[in-house]
Amino acid sequence: MTTIITGVAGFLGSHLAKELLAKGKHVVGVDNFSTGTQRNIEPLLAHPQFTFIQYDVSEPTVVDLPELQLATEIYHLASPASPKFYQATPFATIAVNTIGTRNMLELARRTNAKLLYTSTSEIYGDPELHPQPESYRGNVNTWGPRACYDEAKRLGEVYCYEYYRNYGVPVRVARIFNTYSDGLRNDDGRVISNFVTQAITGEDITVYGDGSQTRSFCYVSDNIRALQLMMEKEEAVGQVINVGNAREYPIIEVAHMVKILAESTSRITFHPLPADDPKVRRPVLDKAKELLGWEPEVSLEEGLRRTIAAYRDHLALQRQ
Repeated sequence: MTTIITGVAGFLGSHLAKELLAKGKHVVGVDNFSTGTQRNIEPLLAHPQFTFIQYDVSEPTVVDLPELQLATEIYHLASPASPKFYQATPFATIAVNTIGTRNMLELARRTNAKLLYTSTSEIYGDPELHPQPESYRGNVNTWGPRACYDEAKRLGEVYCYEYYRNYGVPVRVARIFNTYSDGLRNDDGRVISNFVTQAITGEDITVYGDGSQTRSFCYVSDNIRALQLMMEKEEAVGQVINVGNAREYPIIEVAHMVKILAESTSRITFHPLPADDPKVRRPVLDKAKELLGWEPEVSLEEGLRRTIAAYRDHLALQRQ
């Protein structure tokens, strides 16, 4: 029995691999290091149950790799997720979420494997319905800098639906809302990594817009637990499920919270809001609670304390 994780050197992929290896699973990780880092998987490389393949899952030959032919589970996590990275590589972002997704679905069809696709809350766009249930179809701009990610993820979901409907591939789709922890690159460009890095280095904490826009933040351990439950439970087959935290915070409040917890002297500064940046974002978690028996456990304050401590340790190592 083999579990495949695409994007294994990324933030979520590396956390998931550690969890599954700790449970005794054989994990084959695939990554092309487009945004994932060697540092994330360095502790795993010597593990006897872990195999790493440097490969682009958008390449058609990926389905023929010998190491993947015994797949029983496929977690398809590969994709840039930060606007900073997906806007810099729009065509690769489109490819991994469309062609790469189809490749992994084809592999699942050949091997009779279960497949979980990590979609995103970005498919809801700048929502006109708040909070967002899975039934909401979204308000996405197809002609803008975020479209390469938002629309590619939406088409990835379509591929999952068609493979489920036409071939009976047991797919699950997780729509992931903002997730954070120490494994998030400090140059990632997303709000928590930005704020924490800026606060502990004494740089200005940069808030875009007036900070009244809201987000909900899910700590990585809660997210990884949800993904494993989705893979394990038959009730999740053929389902789209929101994974996130239903507690919502204005961005300016998060900036002040990080500054206080980090005991930082940084100033909070304000900058123009990026194009198509959503004003609100919060999941309805009824399906996750009903089908998975899941809800998040780590509060934002506790998660930020852990993240700040880990970022400090990492920066100290960098300076040695």
